[in-house]
Amino acid sequence: MTIPTEISGIDLIVGKARKAQRNYETDGSQQLFDLACQAVAWALMKPENNQMLSKYAVEETGLGNVKDKTQKNHNKTLGLMRDIKGVKAFGHVADEPEFGLSTYLRPKGVIAAIVPSTNPLATPVNNIINALKTGNSIIIAPSPKGAGALSKLLAFIHENIEKIGLNRDLVQMVPIPPSKAKTKRLMELADLLVVTGSPNNVRAGYSSGTPALGVGQGNVVTIIDETADLKQAAAKIAASKTFDNATSCSSENAVIILREVYENALRALEQEGGLLLDQTESDHLVSTHWNNGKITKALLAQDIEVIVKNLGLQERANSATKFLMVPTKEAGPEAMLSGEKMSQFFALYVVEDFDEAVTTALKIQNYQGAGHSLGLHSHDDERAHHLAMAAQTCRIIVNQAHCFATGGFFNNGLPFSLSMGCGSWGGNSIDDNLNWTHFVNKVKIVRVIEEDCPKLDDIFFEFWNSYQT
Repeated sequence: MTIPTEISGIDLIVGKARKAQRNYETDGSQQLFDLACQAVAWALMKPENNQMLSKYAVEETGLGNVKDKTQKNHNKTLGLMRDIKGVKAFGHVADEPEFGLSTYLRPKGVIAAIVPSTNPLATPVNNIINALKTGNSIIIAPSPKGAGALSKLLAFIHENIEKIGLNRDLVQMVPIPPSKAKTKRLMELADLLVVTGSPNNVRAGYSSGTPALGVGQGNVVTIIDETADLKQAAAKIAASKTFDNATSCSSENAVIILREVYENALRALEQEGGLLLDQTESDHLVSTHWNNGKITKALLAQDIEVIVKNLGLQERANSATKFLMVPTKEAGPEAMLSGEKMSQFFALYVVEDFDEAVTTALKIQNYQGAGHSLGLHSHDDERAHHLAMAAQTCRIIVNQAHCFATGGFFNNGLPFSLSMGCGSWGGNSIDDNLNWTHFVNKVKIVRVIEEDCPKLDDIFFEFWNSYQT
């Protein structure tokens, strides 16, 4: 079969990646792999690189802001390097004499990572570090909007890994301009796919015929109950909602407040820069942000000044305004406002009690965001336990700024990641934060041990005793 010219280059770079990976694994060690990770991390974290790349990314994509993106690149990469420091992720890692087992870890091979324009720097670096930590090579397929920023980042990465004697073919990208055809071919040829971005991209990954790790859509709902510290809750929600102009899939898209504390919570949110819209203003926001069910560019990840101007709110807003609050009662597929927004506003709900809060949250996330995460501001820990069994979600983020906490942070125990698995509820094959453990094959040596065969009575006693006639 003749391969179209547009995608023939993909076969070439995959071939180079496969050869480089074999040499990397054959001649490699955990010490070398860790050094490669440091080289990649510093390519982005080096302050002058980070500042320049962040500025370029915002200019190229039109999404987010330079200050926050620079901070995100630094924190996410530093946190990942902390997580993997001292971790053995290659070769012989464990013996279990009582079971006669030994465990080895081996690379998957050539990783293909499809990454979004919302995080055109931090997400690729996260994937590259996880791949190199475990002995893989990797090829990044960026969004067309983020390809230029990735290309500049790749130049710094190649410079650094060549300093330690490694082949630049270990880390490559789809040739500019990226296209669906090129990405499709890459998906077919790679050994493992890592897909972060739109549900369509994730579905394409799963249907490619190549093993895939896809992550789900974020549409975060946060509940404020009557036991919450309202001032702290408002400050954390404001920080999370406004960070990098709400490009994160983990920023709050809906806030549900129990009526008992609604007025005080609302005042606390207003003191943090929230502007409560009336019905006319809310209707205008919805018609501006969505067109035929799709998000427009008018408010998408824009500075608050741009949002205020585009909505004609200059007379109502002031220099202290940081985000908008849109009151609503409706939730679910017929209520567009309850969906994912990626802009500096959230839907605001007031409910009578915690049970109604849970019911409303489930309606929202069953529409969009199933499996991703829920936020809870409360001092009643039993409510977090209740949510863990009542909601179809993989993370309950308690008393934290959601967009920082969900992907792991220095003050919680989740792995640092920019890709959150949503389990079967979100149509994903993983339910935890994407991390290095997803980039390895496990090899087991299995030896003969003393036979351990139970008697039937040991297994079936309870059933026989209760039900057998």
